[in-house]
Amino acid sequence: MGASSLVRILYVVYALLVAYASLYPLEGWRDPGVSPFAFLEQGWPRTLLRFDVMTNILGYAPLGFLGVAALQPRVRGAAALAAALAAAMALSLTLEALQSYLPTRTASNLDFLCNVAGAALGAALAPMLLARLDGLGLRERAFLPGRDIDFGLVLLALWLFVQLNPATLLFGAGDLRPLLGPGPLRGHAPEFFIRTEALIAAANLVAVGLLLSALVAPERPVRWMLAALVAAALVVKSMAFALMMQSEAFAWLTPGAQAGLAIGLALAFACLGLPRTARLVFAAMLVMAATVLVNTAPPNPYLTATLKVWQQGTFLNFNGMTRLVGALWPFAALGYLIYLAARRR
Repeated sequence: MGASSLVRILYVVYALLVAYASLYPLEGWRDPGVSPFAFLEQGWPRTLLRFDVMTNILGYAPLGFLGVAALQPRVRGAAALAAALAAAMALSLTLEALQSYLPTRTASNLDFLCNVAGAALGAALAPMLLARLDGLGLRERAFLPGRDIDFGLVLLALWLFVQLNPATLLFGAGDLRPLLGPGPLRGHAPEFFIRTEALIAAANLVAVGLLLSALVAPERPVRWMLAALVAAALVVKSMAFALMMQSEAFAWLTPGAQAGLAIGLALAFACLGLPRTARLVFAAMLVMAATVLVNTAPPNPYLTATLKVWQQGTFLNFNGMTRLVGALWPFAALGYLIYLAARRR
C-alpha cells in the first residue's frame, strides 16, 4: 500500500505541474471568439520545431507511466494502459482548449498528438519498469511505512526538482520576491554575498538531511542516503546550467556554495544523532531561517554575469514551474515537519 499511495501522490503532483507549465503565465485571459476546440480542425503548423515535439512527448511520458502505476494492483494490463491513456488525453485536450484563452499560448493539434504519444510511450513502458522496481523493493526496505511518509518522499523529490532552476542560489527556496515585487537594492561587500549564500545552502542542506532521517527505516545507512541525495541535487544543478544556460556546468559552485556545502554536510552528519523530535524541530527552524535569508539576500554578484546571458526562450514555461515549486516548497516542508513532530510514531 505504501508504494501505491506514493505513486498516486506523485501522479497528482505531476499532473498539476503539467497543467501549470501548459498555462503559464496564467494572465491575459480573453475570449478567442471561436470554439476552444477549433484547433482540432486546423491544419498542421507550417513550422515544425523538433524541440517542441520532444518536449511534449517527454513531458507526458511520465504522466502515462504514473497513470498505470497509480492503478496498481487493482487494475493491470490493457485496462490500466487504456485508463492512463484516456486520463492523459482528457488532460491534454482540456489544457490545449484553455490555451485558446491565453494570448501568449497557441493551441495546437500537433501538440495534442505529441502529448498523447508521450503518454502512450510511458504507459507502454510501465509494466516492464514496474516489475523491476517491485523486485528491488526500495520503498519498503529503505523507508518507514505509511502514507504520511509518502508525502515526505514527494517533498524530497520536489526539492530535487527545484534545483533545475539555474537562477536560484544553491539549495535556495522560498523566494517570494517575484510574486511580491523586488525590494530596495543596497550595496554590500562581496564577503556579504559569500556568507549569505553559505548560510542559505548550509541551512537548507541540514534541514533536508534531517527531514530525510525522519523518513528512513531503522538501521538503514542514513548518512550514505543523505550523501546520495545531495550528490543527486548537485548533478541536477549542473545539468540545469549546462543544458538551459549553455554555460559551464559548475558555474553554480561559487565560494559561498562551496562553504555552504562543507558546513552543511558536516553539521547534517552531526545532527543525525539527535532524538527524532529534536531533529524535526531543528529542521523546521532552519527552513524558516533559510527562507528569510533567501527573501532578504540581494543578487549574488558571482551569478549575475552568468544570468545576464541566459536566454530562457523555450525554457520559459519550465522555469516558471520550477520557480513556483521553489517558492512554495519551504512552506509545505515547514507544515510537514510540524505535523511529524506532533505525531508520535
